[in-house]
Amino acid sequence: QVQLVESGGGLVQPGGSLKLSCAASGSIFSSNTMGWYRQAPGKERELVATITSGGTTNYADSVKGRFTISRDNAKNTVYLQMNSLKPEDTAVYYCNFRWPWGSNYWGQGTQVTVSS
Repeated sequence: QVQLVESGGGLVQPGGSLKLSCAASGSIFSSNTMGWYRQAPGKERELVATITSGGTTNYADSVKGRFTISRDNAKNTVYLQMNSLKPEDTAVYYCNFRWPWGSNYWGQGTQVTVSS
């Protein structure tokens, strides 16, 4: 089992920045992928960004150039630096942990609201 604890959401004005953190705990013994997904009201959950334990990243086109995902393997923690935030970035952001064989875990979600 893997537990995920997220932090860092909140209210920010358009053009502002926020940094999300997600710490994983439990039986973490192998290579894995951590990432962030988001779900806006009335919409399906969508990929934001992922990063493997080797450092390979993947971003949704909508956030490329604005968001940066990183991780500290020693702390089993993944970060999402969000810059130039737009109202359409408003959503609940969920941390995800996935093993290579497909099993995955979700955090409880953290609200990000971009509004003036």
